[in-house]
Amino acid sequence: MPHATEPAQSARLVEAVLFDFHGTLAQVEDAVTWVVAAAAACGAQLERAKATILADRLVTAGRAGGPLPYRVPPHLAEHWADRDLYEHSHRAAYTGLASTVQTDVVGLAEALYARLLVADGWLPYADTEPTLRTLHGAGIKVAVVSNVGFDIRPHFAHWGLDSLVDTFVLSYEVGRTKPDPAIFLRACGLLGADPDRTLMVGDSAADAGAVQAGCATLVLPAAEPGRSNGLGASLALAGCV
Repeated sequence: MPHATEPAQSARLVEAVLFDFHGTLAQVEDAVTWVVAAAAACGAQLERAKATILADRLVTAGRAGGPLPYRVPPHLAEHWADRDLYEHSHRAAYTGLASTVQTDVVGLAEALYARLLVADGWLPYADTEPTLRTLHGAGIKVAVVSNVGFDIRPHFAHWGLDSLVDTFVLSYEVGRTKPDPAIFLRACGLLGADPDRTLMVGDSAADAGAVQAGCATLVLPAAEPGRSNGLGASLALAGCV
């Protein structure tokens, strides 16, 4: 007759979970809030109606964490292609795109970009902390694997979540971007985890590239800032519930 502990042992097929950052663990702040805060940093106060119109134009031009730009001007094409590999290209691409939108707020493009670099410009999803805390408590290793051109570690520290993440694998630091299998294999190596026993959780086809590295993959739809996005489903797959 099976021992009572056998089901739990057999369920623990996952020894590590890799998480995407944007759209999976956190979301950029509301676009109007983004514009109003950036304008205020430049010493300008925008009425909501004006900020809403400006936010719509800036998102269309290309916002980090937003939809793809309507058009990338030729002079920004190289920086756009390299945005997740080099810090300077990430900044140049997004400040350059913002600068294509006419505004009377001096310095707005840089101030908009600066919102990305601080935790106040992002909101963790409602499921993020409980999910990371449950995995940590179960002894399952966690990595954040992100296509990004700046350091997101201070964000996690600000939210009090840094102790729940074992390692960060950021594209601009490792020279590989998702869906390249190499970035997922790097994360597994840093965690000391077998890819066959690793789960990748993300919100895009790029995250699903982890399959090519031998990892199981869970793709969830991105949600609005601060909302629940179903991250708890990863706990069942990891054998934590």
